[in-house]
Amino acid sequence: MNTSRNLTSFARLPLAVLLVAASATTVLVTSGCAVTRGQSSVGAFVDDTAITTAVKARFVDNKTVDAAAISVETLNGTVMLSGFAKSSSEKTVAESLVWKVDGVKSVKNEIAVRP
Repeated sequence: MNTSRNLTSFARLPLAVLLVAASATTVLVTSGCAVTRGQSSVGAFVDDTAITTAVKARFVDNKTVDAAAISVETLNGTVMLSGFAKSSSEKTVAESLVWKVDGVKSVKNEIAVRP
């Protein structure tokens, strides 16, 4: 009886190894896809994500900027703002908040002013 139990355990081992290998491959492939946006490394992607998060947090904390109306995207330290502002002042404040975030190399302010 012990022999059949051991054989069943050994029969499950290849399945477990196959599942772990498939999971590892999926992780490697999906993390590689994130870098295809143009970053030179996974580290650059992480930096860009941190910049985007910090900019959005500053927008939420600021009463002048409507964080829900402005989109933020970062690629290699360049932050692109798009969306709508209620005034040119809001557009200017949004850009000035971006420049206060560490790691920002340039800003493309494509926010449209719409009263």
